[in-house]
Amino acid sequence: MTQPVQPSRPRWWWPGMLALIAAASIGAIYAYRAVNTPSLDGMVWVPGGTFWMGCENCHMPDALPVHRVTVNGFWMDKTPVTNAQFEKFVKATGYITIAERKPDPKDFPGVPLENLVPGSAVFTQTAEDVPLDDYLRWWRYVPGASWKHPEGPASSIKGREDHPVVHVAWDDAVAYAKWAGKRLPTEAEYEFAARAGLDRNLYAWGNELKPGGKWASNIWQGRFPARNAGDDGYLSTSPVTAFAPNGYGLYDMGGNVWQWCSDWYRPDYFEKLSSGGEARNPQGPQDSFDPQERGIPKRVQKGGSFLCSDQYCTRYLVGSRGKGATDSGSSNVSFRCVKSPAS
Repeated sequence: MTQPVQPSRPRWWWPGMLALIAAASIGAIYAYRAVNTPSLDGMVWVPGGTFWMGCENCHMPDALPVHRVTVNGFWMDKTPVTNAQFEKFVKATGYITIAERKPDPKDFPGVPLENLVPGSAVFTQTAEDVPLDDYLRWWRYVPGASWKHPEGPASSIKGREDHPVVHVAWDDAVAYAKWAGKRLPTEAEYEFAARAGLDRNLYAWGNELKPGGKWASNIWQGRFPARNAGDDGYLSTSPVTAFAPNGYGLYDMGGNVWQWCSDWYRPDYFEKLSSGGEARNPQGPQDSFDPQERGIPKRVQKGGSFLCSDQYCTRYLVGSRGKGATDSGSSNVSFRCVKSPAS
């Protein structure tokens, strides 16, 4: 099956104009954790090790070549950051996310001031089948959309406290992580943790998309983007523990929401990294450059989201990569944090 290449997450400049937004067993791991490390609330100890990073069978050039990487042990949040957790951060700090701020006219020359209103990118299901080479058909800029109002001003997070927070830009995620005394994972850390010892497998849960005939994550079923059958039980985001965790006890490492990493994104990074032999604790390239991105710097995203399907985006594949502009979020982008052990 040929896997289509997924464009980066959308970045909204003003209405109508858009640039690309851009196995170890659980028992063994917890035994290691209990003996060797203190307990951190809401986090799982990832013991570190060496693995093959990337994806040989994804038909995605930026995930090649597959290469050997070693990472040190670290703590990782069991789940993406939830709406309830993010709300605590906002109440404690008064933080205002980028989606809630009025755009700076200096960043949008020529755009009428009345059009520069806070908002974010929201997925909108189409009424009929459409060509899959134009994502403007299912993404739209919604004034007033934010983490508190995922679909726009008339929506809220009431009843979705245990869902992942969305509409967070990379800068917002970094601000939360600093407040929590944590940091964002590197791309290598995220992929190592997602694999949980299942080296070179396709998914965070193994090599079968539906093990035992059951959906293992929140992704799209049906005809994208016109009909989501919801066979996995969800049409949008799902509670962060709705599906079984991987072998390290981590939830939502594939599907549900994209998750920010600390690395800059470059499509040729794996090629350059692999040329130096086995890499240890890679931190990503020094800057971001992609000839297709119009000079907009991007950071890496991992995991795919509830919008990924075998028809359009298969980036729930554990070795695949995503990207997004640092100042943009959307209705399927979130994050989780990690913490290095005390020296």
